[in-house]
Amino acid sequence: MRTAFLMATEGTERVELTEPWQAVLDAGGEPVLISTRPGTVQTFDHLDKADTFPVDATVADSSVDGFDGLVLPGGVANPDALRLDAGAVAFAKSFFDAGKPVAAICHAPWTLVEADVVRGRTLTSWPSLRTDIRNAGGTWVDKQVQICTDGPNTLVSSRMPDDLKAFNSAFLDVFDS
Repeated sequence: MRTAFLMATEGTERVELTEPWQAVLDAGGEPVLISTRPGTVQTFDHLDKADTFPVDATVADSSVDGFDGLVLPGGVANPDALRLDAGAVAFAKSFFDAGKPVAAICHAPWTLVEADVVRGRTLTSWPSLRTDIRNAGGTWVDKQVQICTDGPNTLVSSRMPDDLKAFNSAFLDVFDS
C-alpha cells in the first residue's frame, strides 16, 4: 500500500501527519510525503511550531498512478495553502478521477471543496467547515469518521485529532481493500 500524504510547506497539525503515517508503516505500507515545494515541511502543535519533515516529491513531479490512496492531513493553514495551489488541487482531484480512495481529517476538506469533489458526498470535518461543505454541494455530518462511497471513489473523513485512532483504522481498511 503506497500512500501519498499531501501537505503544504507549513501549517499541518503534527499528529495529523505522524499518526496516520505511522499507521501506514505499521500496516506494511509505504507513506510518501508530497508537497508543493521541495525541501521540508513545518508542522505545528496547534499554533506552536513542531517538527519538520523531509519532502519526498513535489506535486509537479507526482502522479496518481504511483499511489494506492491519498491522505490529507489538516491543520488550519495547511489546507488553506493547498487550496490556493493549482497543482495541489489538481493532484488531490486526480485521485477522485482515478477512483482511488482519499482520506481527509480536520480542515483538510477545504482542499476537496476547492477541487469541486464534495458535491453529492457525505463527509465530516472540523465543525467550522460545515457551511463550506454544504455550499459546495456536500452533506456535512458530525461523526468521528464518515466513509462515503457515493461517488467515483471512497472518501474517508474525520473531525479532529481526538478521532485519529478511528480515522487511521477506517482509511487503512479502505486503502487495503
